[in-house]
Amino acid sequence: MKKLLIRYAYFLKNSKRYQRCKSFFYNLLENQHSKNKSYFDFFMIFFVTLSVFFIIYDMDNELSIASHFFEATVIIVFVIEYLLRAWIYSDSHQLIIDYHEKSQYLNTPFKLHEVLKIILAKKLSYIFSITAIIDLLAIFPSFRAVWFLRIFLIFRLFKLFRYSTSVKLFAGVLNSRRFELFTLVGFVGFLVFIASIAMYLFEHKAPNSQIKSLFDTFYWAVVTISTVGYGDITPQTVGGRFVAMTLILSGLGVLSFFASIIVAAFTEQMHILRENRTYSELRLYKNFVIICGFGRVGQEIAWQLQKDKQRFIVIDNSLENIHLAKRHGFLAIHDDASRNRVLLNAGINRGASTVVCTTGDDVANVYVTLSSRYLNPTIRIISRVNHHNNAKKMEQAGADHIIQPFQIAGLLAAEYVGQPVAVEAILGILQERKHILMDTLVVYEGSILEGKSILEIGFEQRKLSLVGIISTNELHQKHRNRYHVKHQHFYFNPEKHFICRKNDILLVLGREMSIEYFREQIEKSRPKTRGAW
Repeated sequence: MKKLLIRYAYFLKNSKRYQRCKSFFYNLLENQHSKNKSYFDFFMIFFVTLSVFFIIYDMDNELSIASHFFEATVIIVFVIEYLLRAWIYSDSHQLIIDYHEKSQYLNTPFKLHEVLKIILAKKLSYIFSITAIIDLLAIFPSFRAVWFLRIFLIFRLFKLFRYSTSVKLFAGVLNSRRFELFTLVGFVGFLVFIASIAMYLFEHKAPNSQIKSLFDTFYWAVVTISTVGYGDITPQTVGGRFVAMTLILSGLGVLSFFASIIVAAFTEQMHILRENRTYSELRLYKNFVIICGFGRVGQEIAWQLQKDKQRFIVIDNSLENIHLAKRHGFLAIHDDASRNRVLLNAGINRGASTVVCTTGDDVANVYVTLSSRYLNPTIRIISRVNHHNNAKKMEQAGADHIIQPFQIAGLLAAEYVGQPVAVEAILGILQERKHILMDTLVVYEGSILEGKSILEIGFEQRKLSLVGIISTNELHQKHRNRYHVKHQHFYFNPEKHFICRKNDILLVLGREMSIEYFREQIEKSRPKTRGAW
């Protein structure tokens, strides 16, 4: 029996079908990051609400056969859900394996009753949990034969709390202030007790008094301290009225204290609520970008991504930057991007395709890069480096691409002195000036470009700048700055003696009018082909 149980436990552990099945139901019932759970919660809210309506309607009306069938379906669904939650609550086979391996390591006998006791304790911890008790009691209102069981309808309404994220968040806020709330409840209980006793002593034998028992004074004290004041019980004696005035003033203080506790709790938890909402929206995205840092560089990247309709999320530990991002309608999280928890919640292993580190601190960028590469070894990481001495460190940290903005700015400034047309064209493209273009020109057979060197073509005189040449011609492979691109080669910034061959493609920068004028000249220079008569 013991060997059979151990073998069966290892079989379940190695069974992919069993693991997939359990993982499916876990994602359906418990995994907050699963879409299936959100769909299931929505369905159960509608299903539970409809079942409550039928029970209330049945109190004064006779239900049809279809209604009875629906109620039977409700019971089946609730029972299956209860059993599934008990099943996924713990892995019994893993408990057996752990106990078996422990007994082997310590060379102690495998005691079957001890294993069963551990498994039973795990399941009982679920059965006696508050949520499981509510799930169980929510089934009872369906048994119409026992009218008293309909009182458990309240537990079916409590069951809605399990599927409502807002209610869970509110319960979490209250739980964070449980010490203050318990203190307040104890103080209120003390006031109600003292006021009830005092009121009973003053009003019990007073003429025309509505108080007949100690319970009447307890009821009056609760109504009074809550500032409701039904007026069905009023003090007749001077002492009773003095107690009433004291209790009313105390009630105002209690309500103020309670309100301050709730407001303080929500104020502290509000950023968590906002982040949860952001994470919920982020789960709907696929192939998005994580921007770590929303300074000047991060803002430019965000604007370009938005223009390209690319999904992204901003993470920054500066509250001012986060407010700026949210004012522009961007998804943003106020937190430290170097923390594993933040990157995991941001979806680095769930939909994110690229991490962009754009903070102004190289140390922070290194930490974000290290964390990102550790959490997702395959994700693409683009990192900013402010000091060229840190570029090698950033590569070793795991960055795929490195951007050095100050070095780029310096190179552009230096190039502007020697090649103002080229730099003007690049800046025009970056600033999206409509008259500045990057375009391609084809070297046609017999045109003015074929067989000419870069120097002979004279791009500077034509107010153009040559970026590079794309070609499949093997004669060009002797030149430097050659990069393989699929079945072609790209020759970046070719030398002046580079000879253009037939079917080469020139990549040029310049004003739109300059490029169009040069293209017309090329077209006119092509030899005319004669058609057959």
